[in-house]
Amino acid sequence: MSKKRELILAFESSCDETSVAVIEDGHRILSNIIATQIKSHQRFGGVVPEVASRHHVEQITFCTQAALEEAGVTYTDLTAVAVTYGPGLVGALLIGVTAAKAIAYAHHLPLIPINHMAGHIYAARFVKPLEYPLLALLVSGGHTELVLMAAAGEFEIIGDTRDDAAGEAYDKIGRVLGVPYPAGKEIDRLAHLGQDTFDFPRAMLKEENLDFSFSGLKSAFINTVHHADQIGETLNRENLAASFQASVVEVLTEKTMRAARQLDVHQLVVAGGVAANQGLREELAEAIKASGLDLDLIVPPLRLCGDNGAMIGAAAHIELKKETFANLTLNAVPGLDFPYRA
Repeated sequence: MSKKRELILAFESSCDETSVAVIEDGHRILSNIIATQIKSHQRFGGVVPEVASRHHVEQITFCTQAALEEAGVTYTDLTAVAVTYGPGLVGALLIGVTAAKAIAYAHHLPLIPINHMAGHIYAARFVKPLEYPLLALLVSGGHTELVLMAAAGEFEIIGDTRDDAAGEAYDKIGRVLGVPYPAGKEIDRLAHLGQDTFDFPRAMLKEENLDFSFSGLKSAFINTVHHADQIGETLNRENLAASFQASVVEVLTEKTMRAARQLDVHQLVVAGGVAANQGLREELAEAIKASGLDLDLIVPPLRLCGDNGAMIGAAAHIELKKETFANLTLNAVPGLDFPYRA
């Protein structure tokens, strides 16, 4: 008798992407439908929570139908339903949670609650199997964290940002440069055309801890541009972008390599929206090569660096094995976080 397929219907709606995916056995993507809202938020220079929530309401049913059809499955084929329940925008999260609960209830399926950041890490599972313990660098618009995973489904923050997240800093300086939201991709492109001529600060680089700070860098950048405007000086945009990115990447790389040297790990997962940054990928690869460490760098493909349902399905595969199920009282937890190392 053939083994029944493990098929998880996974929902992601934590911010400005509505995504529904069908994942088989935690590592095979049968469908991964993503409805982005970027154009709706660009004129505001960032995500407007109420606008995001309304778009999720409009898109979630269509995305669900499309995910099932593309995967070639029906509700009766499913093993479980998984959903991001935090962190994120509370109104946006509630749309996904409500849809997932309704489907789980109607079709008598287990409901698996997933931490959005765990999903980002497990996007790496679509590249290769993960080996524990491992180190993850999570870099996105809302988070910049170093996370130790001692085993599957176990997360411990060993380094965190004290203020702005890296992706948040990119978007804020993008506004000053006149780069539309989200700014990360364009600043990365400009940075590769320029030189680090402004020597912006590398905050907390010399401190022994594994924490980050990007607020001072952001302020230094904005002050430099504003001062030039006041005296009628024109600054080179490519060099500004290159100098900003050099500071961010150097700090992220140095702290990550410091953590890798302290821990007995052989895999480094870089995850989150900023993991798509080419400068960061290149610098980490070079640092690992120069270090002589037996450390395998795993970065998800670009299409899986942003928010998507597939990564939630990959994380849910682990929680399904552990029987981490929720009942119909499951609620959104916008401030959800991993535990901190004692």
